[in-house]
Amino acid sequence: MIPCSAQTHSVGSLALAGLAALGAATAFSTRRPDLGPAFHLVSPELRAPLLVLGHGPTQAPEPAPSRRRRGSTMTMGRVFPRGLGHPCIVMCPDRAVRTWFYETPERGETGPTGVLVWFHGGGMISGSPAQDHPWCSRIAYELGLLVISVDYRLAPQHPFPAGLDDAFDVVAWVHEHAQDLDVDPRRIAVGGASAGGGIAAALAQRAHDAGVPLALQLLVYPMLDCTTGAGGVEVPGRGDFVWTAHQNVEAWKAYLGHSASEPETRPYASPAQREDLRGLARAWVGVGDLDLFYAEDLAYADRLAQAGNRVTVRTEPGMYHGADYIPWAAAMREFRADALRSLREAVAA
Repeated sequence: MIPCSAQTHSVGSLALAGLAALGAATAFSTRRPDLGPAFHLVSPELRAPLLVLGHGPTQAPEPAPSRRRRGSTMTMGRVFPRGLGHPCIVMCPDRAVRTWFYETPERGETGPTGVLVWFHGGGMISGSPAQDHPWCSRIAYELGLLVISVDYRLAPQHPFPAGLDDAFDVVAWVHEHAQDLDVDPRRIAVGGASAGGGIAAALAQRAHDAGVPLALQLLVYPMLDCTTGAGGVEVPGRGDFVWTAHQNVEAWKAYLGHSASEPETRPYASPAQREDLRGLARAWVGVGDLDLFYAEDLAYADRLAQAGNRVTVRTEPGMYHGADYIPWAAAMREFRADALRSLREAVAA
């Protein structure tokens, strides 16, 4: 195993920190703000404080990235301790990429394991691996995998293709060091949520073109199509909560370096724009029917299947963007369990 410096915390402290963060929002349950008629479409068990984030299709767009977003990203690292993970610097050909490694002490005792390379959400402009520490720890515990969460570069300071370059170089590094990492190079999966899902989808395309094999692309409500919301076009019934059409337009502008209304022809910049989807890695695509990305995700999944790829699709009624971060909701536990089943089938021994 390639050594990495580490400072670990118990799973118990991880859970307590998460509960403390949730407790800070208990006012929602006693004095719910007016969330409009779309609130009644939300599954009752998902009517939680998370709904107030980015509420409203007419909300003014926020500059990307704002001080508030950068501050929340820094706070995440303090709210969620490291749990099972430890930081590791991956030395790529022209730069160092920060990552987090998650694995149990027993991993690899019976031979090489599968590996998941994971990418956090945040619209390509914010977020950090800290927000997914519990999820990555769970995958490592339950499936016995090595999980590598990539702290990829963010726009607008680092527009496309910086984040994707980080993603590709880490996967290439895993292939190169598979023996040292005690992983099976035939069982490498990539995955992510929201913007991270978009990174994973673009990475699957680029890996295919470069001849780098992948076993699975785990796409959790992925951000795929730069035209969604472009030109001020709303998406009726979707994008009212957490991630709106206005926010989407601003995030894509920061990531692409130009308005989403302008033509985008660079390969992998907007995964949904790729015409030839033949030969890509097997995919799991999960999204809620209130999510801004619902239509683009189902369209992409359908095109993957039409191109002859193996695809599993999970849609969830009454689910908005990011609702799977609600731990007490039975539907969200099953949503994540379905993703784990697909991951286990594809890469776990």
